[in-house]
Formats: sequence, C-alpha cells, structure tokens
Amino acid sequence: MSAVLADFPVLTPVTDEDLGLAALAVRVHIPEPWPHGLLCRSERVPYPCRLARWGHATREAAGLTEQQADAMKEAAR
Repeated sequence: MSAVLADFPVLTPVTDEDLGLAALAVRVHIPEPWPHGLLCRSERVPYPCRLARWGHATREAAGLTEQQADAMKEAAR
C-alpha cells in the first residue's frame, strides 16, 4: 500500500538541536542510483525522502549556505 505523506514541519526559530538532527538527516538520507532512478540510501524510497527534505528545509530556515552546511556535516562526524 502506497501513501503520500506530508512533509515534516520545520519549526522556527531553528535551534542548535534541530540543526544537528538536520545535519544527520542530510548525511544519512542521500541519493543512491538504482536502475529505476534515485532512491534514498536509508529508506529505499524515491529521493528526496521526507527526512532529506526536512533536513534541507531546516537548514534553509536557519539561513545556512551550502558551504556552512557542509562544514556542519563534517563537524557532526
């Protein structure tokens, strides 16, 4: 059974805890090529999955640039 689910809400203001979780979501839920298209490596659903979308939206709501987000991902490792 397939269901379309709404995205997770992005709460504002964005807290440091939210940013840490967003960094983890963006790092873990990455695209992986399959013969029928890109799937989330973690969930095996079409990329971007709900958590990847939430992570990117949270990062954008916090006003982080792509470079700052990459630095944040490296620091989270």
